[in-house]
Parts: sequence; structure tokens; C-alpha cells
Amino acid sequence: MTFAPPGSDRTLDCQACGACCCNTNENRATRNQWYVEIEHGSRLLTRPDLARKYIAFDREQSPHMRLHADGRCAALVGTLGNDVHCAVYSQRPRGCRRVQPGDPDCLLARRERGIDQD
Repeated sequence: MTFAPPGSDRTLDCQACGACCCNTNENRATRNQWYVEIEHGSRLLTRPDLARKYIAFDREQSPHMRLHADGRCAALVGTLGNDVHCAVYSQRPRGCRRVQPGDPDCLLARRERGIDQD
């Protein structure tokens, strides 16, 4: 997905970014490793092969997308800031679907990961 912010000559391309697929600095500072919760009824929960690879459970047994030690989502494939895609795009949780190119969460994630060069 691409987006040109109003009044800008740049285009934001999700597949050349991936910053929103990383745990936020705020979460990392508090050692919160539970970034994107998976809602009940998600297709990810019904696929044992995907669940083993991409889901982690918090202390209350709520499912979340698994994060690697560096804070990247386990489903993020490729090089951050260059060429990425989501391995479970069609089954991604609602939290992942909420972020839109150029919205405040997108822009914050880009800054935190050093992708914004403005």
C-alpha cells in the first residue's frame, strides 16, 4: 500500500518500510513484549501451523503476535526499511489492520525505526 501525505512530495510504501511491525519504543522501555493482540475468532488461532510459528501468549493467556528478540514481528519477512511483507497478511490481526500509511502511528513507527529521513 502506498500513500502520499498531503503537502508532501514523498510517497510512503508499506512494503518498503515495515516499521509498524516492530514493538514501540514505549513498550520496549517498559519491557512490554506484548505488542499486537490477536482477537478471538481470528483465523490465525484456527491454524495450528501458523499459531505455533506466529503466536505467543501473555501471562493471562491472551494471544499476541510473536516478537523476535529485536522487537520485530515474527511474521515480518524481509529487510526493514527496504523490502518487507507480512507472512500472514490475509490473516493479520485487527491491530495490524488499523495502522494506515501516513497516520500518526505509522509516522511514529517510522521515526522510531529510523526510516524517516525528513
